[in-house]
Amino acid sequence: MRHLLFVFPVLVAAAVGPSSSSAEILAMMNYESKPAKTLKSLKLTSVTVRREGIAVIDVDPESEGFGKILMDIPLPPDLVAHHIFYDRRMEKAYVTALGKPELLVFRLDRFPYRIRRIPVPGCEMGEDVIFSGDNKTWYLTCMGSANVIIGDVATDTVKGKIPLYGTFPHGLAVLDGIDRILVTSTVSGDLKDSHDFISVVEASTLKVIGRHRVSNGKLPSGDAPVELLTVPGSSPPVTYITNMFGGTLWTATWNPSKKDFDMAQAFDFNDIDAGMPLEMYFNRAVDRLYVTTAKPGQFHIFDISGGAHKPRLIKTLDAANGAHHVAITRDGKYGFVQNSLLNLPGMSDGSVTVIDLEAQKVVRSMDTLKNLGFNPNSIVLLPEWNDLAGH
Repeated sequence: MRHLLFVFPVLVAAAVGPSSSSAEILAMMNYESKPAKTLKSLKLTSVTVRREGIAVIDVDPESEGFGKILMDIPLPPDLVAHHIFYDRRMEKAYVTALGKPELLVFRLDRFPYRIRRIPVPGCEMGEDVIFSGDNKTWYLTCMGSANVIIGDVATDTVKGKIPLYGTFPHGLAVLDGIDRILVTSTVSGDLKDSHDFISVVEASTLKVIGRHRVSNGKLPSGDAPVELLTVPGSSPPVTYITNMFGGTLWTATWNPSKKDFDMAQAFDFNDIDAGMPLEMYFNRAVDRLYVTTAKPGQFHIFDISGGAHKPRLIKTLDAANGAHHVAITRDGKYGFVQNSLLNLPGMSDGSVTVIDLEAQKVVRSMDTLKNLGFNPNSIVLLPEWNDLAGH
C-alpha cells in the first residue's frame, strides 16, 4: 500500500514520543473546516479553502502549553475523516472516512507517523472500527452500504464481509464468549430514514440470526440506535445501547437458556430534557458509566454499582453543543469532551470541554481548533495517557 504522506521534522515527532514530559497530556483530534455560514458568523472570512487534518494538542488544563498544537497532519479535503480508533494494544490508530471507501491506519510507536490507505471496496460511510477480544480482527461498519468489513489486525488486509441487507450499520459489539456480534441500524446518510433495531450475528459463521427492536414506540419509531458498549466483566454479558433519536439508553442482556438477548430500556434522557445520546465509557472500577448527549451538549455520570440494569444518574455537566466523543486519562482524573457532531447546525461548537472526573466538574474549555475555523470530529489521547474506558 502506498504511503499517504508524511515526513515530519524529527523535532516535531519527538515532541509526541514516549519521552514526553509529564507536565502535558497530548490529545489527537481529526478535524475539518466549519461550514461556510458558520465561518462567516464567526467572522473567520479569511478561511476560504476546506481543510481536513489530524492535530496533536496539549490538553492538560494545568500545563503552560494548554491548547498548543504540537503536530498538524494534513488529510485530503474530500476524505471526510470521521473517527479515530485504537486497537486493543494501542499500537495502531485507524481513521474511518465518510467520503471515500478506505480506512487509514498508522503505527503509534513509529515517529514520524506514516499513514497508509487500506482500500475497503463496497464500504460507503465508514463509521466505527471495533476489535475482537484477542485483538486479531477488526470490524468496520459501513452505514451507507449495509455491511461490515472484516480485517486482519496484523496485516490490515480485508478478509471478509458481513452483509446486513436493509440496514444502516453504525455501532458494533463483539461478544467473543457467546459467539455473537451485535450491530446497530441507525440512520441513512441523508438523515431522512432511521431504524430502531440491532442485528444479531453468529460470529463463527457470520450469519445474521436475528433482530431486536430497541424501542417501545409504535412502528416505525425511528429511534436510531447508534452505539453499543458491553459492560466489562459482566456475566452474562450486558451491552448498553444509545438511541440517538429516541433519547434513551437500553440494555441487551444475554439469556443463556434462550441463547438470545433480553432487551430493556434502562434510562430515558427525555425526562431530563437531554437529547441525542451518543457515546459511552466506563471508569476502571466499572461502577461509573459516562454518556454524552449532543443536544444540548452534556456529559452524564451514572452510578452502575447497583447493577447494569439500574443506572442511577448522579451528575450532569454542561459541555457544548454537539458533545460527542470523550478521551479519558489512565488515572481516571480527566475526561476531554469533543463538541461536534457531523458539522450539524446547533451541534458543532468545535471546542473541547475539560472535566475533572474526580471532582465531577468542568475545569476548562480548549478552543484552539474552533478559533481556527475547524470542528474536531473525534478525540483520543496518545497511548501514554489514554484509557480505552471499556472500548
